[in-house]
Amino acid sequence: MKNVTEGVAVWREDVTIPTYPVGKPDKNPMFLEKRVYQGSSGKVYPHSVIDKIGNKKEDRVYHALCLENKYLYVMVLPELGGRIQRAYDKTNHYDFVYYNHVIKPALVGLAGPWISGGIEFNWPQHHRPSTFDPVDCDIRKNEDGSCTVIVSEIENMFRTKGMASFTIFPDKAYIRIDAQLHNRTPMPQTFLWWANPAVPVNDDTQSVFPPDVHAVMDHGKRDVSRFPIATGVYYKQDYSAGVDISRYKNIPVPTSYMAYHSDYDFVGGYDHGKKAGILHVADHHISPGKKQWTWGCGDFGKAWDRNLTDDDGPYVELMTGCFTDNQPDFTWLAPYEEKSFTQYFMPYKEIGMVKCAEVDAAVSLELHDDIAEVAVYATGDQPGMRVVLEKDGAPLWETTEDLSPVHILKKSVDHAGTDATALTLKVFTAAGKQVLSYTPEAEKIEKTPDPAKACPPPENAATNEDLFLYGQHIEQYRHATYLPEDYYLEGLKRDPTDARINNAYGLLLLRRGCLKEAEPYFRAAIAKYTRSNPNPYDSEPYYNLGLCLQYQGKNKDAYDAYYKATWSGAWQAASFYAMACLKAAEGDYALALSHVERSLVQGAHNMEARALKTALLRRLGRDSEAEAFARATLSIDPMDYAARWELGGESRTALLDTLAPEANWAIELALQYAGAGLFDTASEILEGVIARGQSYPMVHYHLAAFYDDMGRTEEASAQRELASKAPSDYCFPHRIEDMLALTAAVEKNPADAKGLYYLGDLWYDKRQYAPAISCWERSRDQDETFPTTHRNLALAYYNKCSRPQDALAEMESAYALDESDARVLMELDQLHKKLGQDAAARLPILEKHLDVVKKRDDLYLEYISLYNALGRYQEALDMLMGRQFHPWEGGEGKVPAQYRMALTELAKQALATGDAEKAVELLQRATVYPHNLGEGKLAGAQENDIYYYLGIAERKLGHGDAAHAAFEKAGVGLSEPAGMMYYNDQPPEMIFYQGLAHRALGDEHGARSRFNKLIDYAEKHLTDIVKIDYFAVSLPDLQIFEDNLDIRNRVHCLFMRGLGLLGLGDREKAEACFSEARKLDVNHAGVRIHHNMKLD
Repeated sequence: MKNVTEGVAVWREDVTIPTYPVGKPDKNPMFLEKRVYQGSSGKVYPHSVIDKIGNKKEDRVYHALCLENKYLYVMVLPELGGRIQRAYDKTNHYDFVYYNHVIKPALVGLAGPWISGGIEFNWPQHHRPSTFDPVDCDIRKNEDGSCTVIVSEIENMFRTKGMASFTIFPDKAYIRIDAQLHNRTPMPQTFLWWANPAVPVNDDTQSVFPPDVHAVMDHGKRDVSRFPIATGVYYKQDYSAGVDISRYKNIPVPTSYMAYHSDYDFVGGYDHGKKAGILHVADHHISPGKKQWTWGCGDFGKAWDRNLTDDDGPYVELMTGCFTDNQPDFTWLAPYEEKSFTQYFMPYKEIGMVKCAEVDAAVSLELHDDIAEVAVYATGDQPGMRVVLEKDGAPLWETTEDLSPVHILKKSVDHAGTDATALTLKVFTAAGKQVLSYTPEAEKIEKTPDPAKACPPPENAATNEDLFLYGQHIEQYRHATYLPEDYYLEGLKRDPTDARINNAYGLLLLRRGCLKEAEPYFRAAIAKYTRSNPNPYDSEPYYNLGLCLQYQGKNKDAYDAYYKATWSGAWQAASFYAMACLKAAEGDYALALSHVERSLVQGAHNMEARALKTALLRRLGRDSEAEAFARATLSIDPMDYAARWELGGESRTALLDTLAPEANWAIELALQYAGAGLFDTASEILEGVIARGQSYPMVHYHLAAFYDDMGRTEEASAQRELASKAPSDYCFPHRIEDMLALTAAVEKNPADAKGLYYLGDLWYDKRQYAPAISCWERSRDQDETFPTTHRNLALAYYNKCSRPQDALAEMESAYALDESDARVLMELDQLHKKLGQDAAARLPILEKHLDVVKKRDDLYLEYISLYNALGRYQEALDMLMGRQFHPWEGGEGKVPAQYRMALTELAKQALATGDAEKAVELLQRATVYPHNLGEGKLAGAQENDIYYYLGIAERKLGHGDAAHAAFEKAGVGLSEPAGMMYYNDQPPEMIFYQGLAHRALGDEHGARSRFNKLIDYAEKHLTDIVKIDYFAVSLPDLQIFEDNLDIRNRVHCLFMRGLGLLGLGDREKAEACFSEARKLDVNHAGVRIHHNMKLD
């Protein structure tokens, strides 16, 4: 801090922050097709994954960007996603967003590391794929005396561009955030934007939602609760007594809630002890999202607090969504469309629970008996601010005062009556502008909204319109386990001429690189739309046909299709731009300029069209106009790469320095020029980053393609040679342009094994499994020494071809070629497990490579589980206690499960040898999770088995009261059997132990009731056809190999039925169930433990 007292300062500063390091990104491509994350797809490709977190912090220097005025100090860290790391109110020394004094990542992000604190900006999905990556940045001093920090990036997953400008003003205590999100691609994309401020919490803190928020909803709107007083079951917690869930101290488990609806522009949080808080203000028409997330105040949440900070304690996230009101809730961006919006974050103080807030002021109004308590906080220096309290439309009281963030108005007004709805509080500036007006609403019975409904199976959809809309929804929301094509193909089966579905399915195929396959569907849509006249209202199929033809190199036909698309206004901007590109490629710059001008009439912020216009002006010799237009572009987007390139000189040199370490940014800019046939410029960009040390294979492949288009065949061949020999780690091609460049490369050089490997990765990511496998097989046959090709084939053979033994052979080859790769060893062990190898068979392989096993928490835990499976419980326990574990969010429960198992089984052994005292000690220890496990106990955790055996031990010791208390604890809990998907689902053995506990207490009726429930549920669901829950928010497994959920369910039900029968004393039938379950899953821990179990 510079202790600024006047104006605003902005500067760059190196700051040293203690940092826990993370491991290297995994070099293997991650095809996590069915991973569920934050309610939508957890797919990470083309990103790499980091899944190792260090345990010892070290000082690291970050290049911070800082803003300060007399009220606020703000620090931004471009190296960590451009997050606001600190926002500090200088007037009361209060960090109004949670300030984490260390960088302590945990495995929470889409691609791994994520840190708590500050304000994270999540787009195009949550959590942001690049939350832990560097972004481009700049600082500005503005003419009005304000200062701005700008952060920007072209994200790699959907190729959209996001930019946020953080501005503070003289004499104002707020941060203004101006966001611009731009679809740089010729196809529609989806996004969400959740700004994610963390807020420090304690028993005095409360979320401040607007007074019209009476209901909140869970992820995907799958569940709903009243608000602020919850009166039902929410997140499996019973709030039926009436619990204020706006209070952190009242929420024991991880919980999200999002406002169902509000007509107010604010949301925030307040610390009643410190009398300070935070507000977010934005127009609710574009910022409807108001959310709180907490890890919960229980043991589980405290463990996550330890994972994420050293000493700064708990926080909640008070998230604000723009163009989104839920997670997932994605909004479309049309081709080349920009969406922009403004948000404000500000501290406030003294006035408690805000009832209304706008940018310049926040107010509270409470009526007690006949006295109105009025409080007004001004967010900046406001001399002569007028505050009026009206009653029944007439002034009751008013005052004019100099208000500011340190001079706050608080007043008790007499004779206010008893009807709060008769009161209106108004605030005006000295110039007479009304800042806000607040009238309390009459209390009424609010209808609680219904939760959302899942899409039905395609065959059950009532109409083709339903099938089209369900398919669009699944695409838009990036559903993890439902596929849009299932709905589109069902619709086309019912009506092959359906125009909307033909267009939608064609576009889906186009996204997946199936160019020839997509074309007939666009033509079918056009045929239907033009059945009665040649000029349809919606010309999207013409545009999509043009794009499809252009990708196929059929430029003349593409031009015709684009031109027809311009007949409807909605597609003029994109179509005229595409036509301009085609004419520029032909060298007809004058006509291209005419077309691009028409495009800009419809979309002035189409940055690709602006770039093309600038380039065309320069090529037409109109250099001064080109420079002026480039500078005008930078006034819209100061970080636009093409405009910076077009300015030449130092601007171009600095740009290349920025692009050199970020190969994908360089490729995106080069492709922008190449798309208009300006291959000389495209080549110059890639040559520039290569000269600065960039060796990413796709840079060379694209440069080779550009050289080929310019007829520079020898240079093209040289670039392909460089590409084939460049380091392959982290090369994950994903664009259609990548597919075209790689296809051309392997056609010209069929011996390019790496090119085939990369192309296979791209096809597999796009769900085109046959060409992916073909490419990988060709690559393997040419170079059998590259392990990742073998590994990828193993995944494909198992998951897509039902060739498990071939999969095993390939995975064994992959690991043999690189025995240092812990990821591949983990996948090999999982494949052994899938193929029915038991613990005794799997353990020697892991023992042989123990140094590699120790590199990964998940693999080391699997290793420990084998010791438990073989009855080597003390060794398993010792290993558990000797390691600091780092769980993935959503994958909790696995480490504590092994810990509980080891201690419980050791206690049973102690009981068997007559050492009940030792058993008591071990069982009590099992109820407390040591910190090194990385997890705390979830409120409501099922520990019936532990307390049942504790009762047995206490009874053997003659401690009747203690035994009775333990059996009573063992006898309670959820007693309804459930499925087998989630870590906090009720395990069936817990109901079994409830029954045994009731029997120990002499309640045979309670015991048999529970055993029969297990049998009834199991027999009812034994042959179910199982699908992952449509509304799943997260799944505990990063699914590597496809899981047969029907078999998994059958094992679960057989186990459950066996337990019930065992409890009822029918040992023979119970053993038959356990034996069948064991044949289907030899590694099932519950079956192993209870098989041959003898009851007291």
